[in-house]
Amino acid sequence: MSQPTDAVTDPNEYRAEILGWLGDDDPATVQAGTTDRMRQIVEAAGRRLRERPRPTEWSVIECVGHLVDSEVVASARIRWVIAEDEPDLAGYDQDRWVDGLHHRDASPDELLALFDALRRANLQLWTANPWTPNPAPARERIGLHRERGPESYEVMFRMIAGHDRLHLAQAQRVLDALVR
Repeated sequence: MSQPTDAVTDPNEYRAEILGWLGDDDPATVQAGTTDRMRQIVEAAGRRLRERPRPTEWSVIECVGHLVDSEVVASARIRWVIAEDEPDLAGYDQDRWVDGLHHRDASPDELLALFDALRRANLQLWTANPWTPNPAPARERIGLHRERGPESYEVMFRMIAGHDRLHLAQAQRVLDALVR
């Protein structure tokens, strides 16, 4: 699978690359549209949903599973950062999670429903949190990511949106490769 820059080898380049996928767009708006966009890709994949274009690349359903995994991890990280002072934030091996959790065999409807529920909860935390109308102090809170170093809630939230776009594009490339 074509991966972005390795977060362990060069965390600053990785962060910049992921944030580059977002650009100046509103991260909440981007995140709010991810479930519907991924659902469109899943529906377009049809019977090819579980096919890999190459053995080392994820299938469309594995891309969906990875987004679920990422949202689970992001949910925990965000809450640690909001509730604790400079918590440690563990990294994880995305390929091991995709394989170990058998996403290739999963139900797309169940994965998308889980992703959507987690995403809505995280968006609600961002937009309707206890710090409204001044969310800045919470968004500036820092977690200590084991691979990337200090990251604020705001940076993490922006990275989630960039990460969405990266993997939506990946899923679309997989689909395009399979229908050629």
